[in-house]
Amino acid sequence: MPQSLPKVIVVAGPTASGKSALALAIAEEFNAVVVNADSQQCYRDLPILTARPTPQEEARAPHRLFGTLGPTEKDSGPAWGRRAAQAIAANADRTTVLVGGSGLYLQSLMVGLPAMPEIAPAFRAAAKALLQEIGHDAFHARLTQRDPVIAARLKVGDTQRILRAWEVVEATGRPLSAWQADPPRPAVAAHFLPFLILPPRAAVIAAGNGRFDRMIAAGALAELQTLLATGIPLSAPVMRALGAKPLAAHLAGEIGLPAAVELGKIATRQYAKRQSTWFRHQFPAALTLSEQFSERLLPEIFAKIWKWG
Repeated sequence: MPQSLPKVIVVAGPTASGKSALALAIAEEFNAVVVNADSQQCYRDLPILTARPTPQEEARAPHRLFGTLGPTEKDSGPAWGRRAAQAIAANADRTTVLVGGSGLYLQSLMVGLPAMPEIAPAFRAAAKALLQEIGHDAFHARLTQRDPVIAARLKVGDTQRILRAWEVVEATGRPLSAWQADPPRPAVAAHFLPFLILPPRAAVIAAGNGRFDRMIAAGALAELQTLLATGIPLSAPVMRALGAKPLAAHLAGEIGLPAAVELGKIATRQYAKRQSTWFRHQFPAALTLSEQFSERLLPEIFAKIWKWG
């Protein structure tokens, strides 16, 4: 492999599969830098509920892009991809271990996503006003005239997506379908070695349930209460953390703690199922581990890395 390009080991898989432990073990063995590819671990708040590495774990190897966003900051695959590319470039003399379960984030870096324009808020406001004025049927009909390809894919009642398609064509003069047809552009040129941890569903469910219980015991409820006391709305991006909304409902006196915990566990396993499906069909793994990570797998993984690098 050409030595001019950075080397990036990717550790991907569903939540609670053991990605963080594997990434840290690789970083320690190969003197590497760990870079976060989990959309919720980008936020500085709720470190327990988002299962961020602990300060003790972060002290064992350099960690980047963990806890860098405020609770109301919006993020996206392309935006994260640009930050990750900068983090990789800043440590070009060392191997990077990219770890996370946000598939589109990884795709934006490794394969690329079509370049999408930034749209001024005024265009979304105008689109909403028009939709309210003429209704969904007429709005969809107008969208069909402006972007027939996208309109054919979207149901009349798919409010968010039809608004997005309308605001893009209004703001840029170019249909969303044309933007999406552009060839993808990877965020960074690098040599990737992708590992996928894909345990059986029952193992992921058990691990997710156990981890959620440990989060509660470690103070996840208190950290959420502290954040909500600042006036952060439930619609804030940080509140997409698995279990945040049912736990907030408990703190508001709407449901009991056992019910909130159970809803958090349900959300976790539903998310893990979606992740597993995506990774199984979309992720170009060089090695797939079909069980929960444990240290006994390290010799095989390390041998693969030594041979690659």
